[in-house]
Amino acid sequence: MSNILYVTASIRSDADSISRGLGQRLVDGLAAKTGASITTRDLAANDLPYVSAERFAANLTPATERTAEQAELAAIADTLIAELQAADTIIIAAPVYNFGPPASLKAWADLVARTGTTFRYTATGPQGLLTGKKAYLAIASGGTPVGSDIDFMSRWLTFFLGFLGITDIEIVAADGIMGEGGEAKIAAAQIAAETLAA
Repeated sequence: MSNILYVTASIRSDADSISRGLGQRLVDGLAAKTGASITTRDLAANDLPYVSAERFAANLTPATERTAEQAELAAIADTLIAELQAADTIIIAAPVYNFGPPASLKAWADLVARTGTTFRYTATGPQGLLTGKKAYLAIASGGTPVGSDIDFMSRWLTFFLGFLGITDIEIVAADGIMGEGGEAKIAAAQIAAETLAA
């Protein structure tokens, strides 16, 4: 049975967040079509820790060699990585904040990037180990055009997922929604999300 990992990062509620609304349309459509199970990871609600020197060392220490303190520090990263590994479809719903990703999404990325587990270094450069997965990015932006030179969120996230081996990525975006025609842009993005999921 397939599994969808649904990651959200907006600080707004489900009712108020454009990115969450787009992401939920993707989740609902894909789950209805495939019968996939759904694992939801709300980054804004879970208050993920930032990586410290101690947590970084714990994450790199093999599980069988960790101290009790290291095992506790590495537990959240272990859980997040297991969610990624178990999923064959990843849906990330996130807004653009100040031209880049929400801090919670960057914290998530720092925790799931583990050498030897989600990627490895080779003689020819880094190699992602999470291959064979499909990703969808549901993005909302008040003023930053998604895909533009000042959009450091979708470009970074696409690169980061590729670094982990996830290269089959599709984006649906409601951008520039604070300007003229914002409601129409949101409606168009909603239709695009439903069409993509179908």
